[in-house]
Amino acid sequence: MKIHDLSQDLNQDCSFWPYYPPFEVKYFKRKSEHGVNAQYIQTSNHMGTHMDAPRHFVTNGKTIEQLPLDWLYGEGVIVDISDKLDELAVFTPEMLDEAADIKNGDILFINTGWHKYTFLEPEGDEEKYILRHPGPHHSICEWLLDKKIHLWGVDMISTDHPMNLPIGRFLGKGGLEQWAKVRAQVEKKFGGSAKVDEMFPPEAYQLTHNALFPHDCFHVENLGGEIGNPELQNKRITLGAFPWKFKGGEAAFCRAVAFTE
Repeated sequence: MKIHDLSQDLNQDCSFWPYYPPFEVKYFKRKSEHGVNAQYIQTSNHMGTHMDAPRHFVTNGKTIEQLPLDWLYGEGVIVDISDKLDELAVFTPEMLDEAADIKNGDILFINTGWHKYTFLEPEGDEEKYILRHPGPHHSICEWLLDKKIHLWGVDMISTDHPMNLPIGRFLGKGGLEQWAKVRAQVEKKFGGSAKVDEMFPPEAYQLTHNALFPHDCFHVENLGGEIGNPELQNKRITLGAFPWKFKGGEAAFCRAVAFTE
């Protein structure tokens, strides 16, 4: 059996969600002085490859340690739609079904190609990665529930399309100016303001979080590593995502992997 790492590196240079605390690390003991190397870290849970538990958006939702292990490991598929997506593109359940044989109860990871823009990659472009990634049409929520999928993941900073995220709200004036540029680009891409309002209605706001977590459908964000390996794409394989056993955790860093024979 071969194990394939589907995780991004994590350190102080990792792309992080705006206004969330960044990853900080320092040595508090060094081998030369104390006879041992030891580090201290301070960070939010939402950096690098991490798993959002239902508690992230549901007051009494399951926390990380309450997620059954058999939801975190099993049969599934890495669906490659990277050749169909550019900046701010929208993908649909139909596109996923056309690309791969996705069965009820699968673990589903989606390769959009956007992992190559995270800050740690050679083509890293943090604004492109955070502000202009693709995202699903809101109909994906009903589709995931119909498929009885508990765990899915993306190689992007969020499972929601940027137009369904609060980036403009929490970045302040500079962010609102950035958001106006993003909005203008989306209007040009899809045919005007009215069309954008139709595609991204108010009720779709953060819907892959708000609509799915109450039903124990949760996700991994910032997949990377071998997520783009052609040997792993669009075929039945074994997948897993393993967070640390964080009691009460609304999210946790995790190691996502694929297993092949």
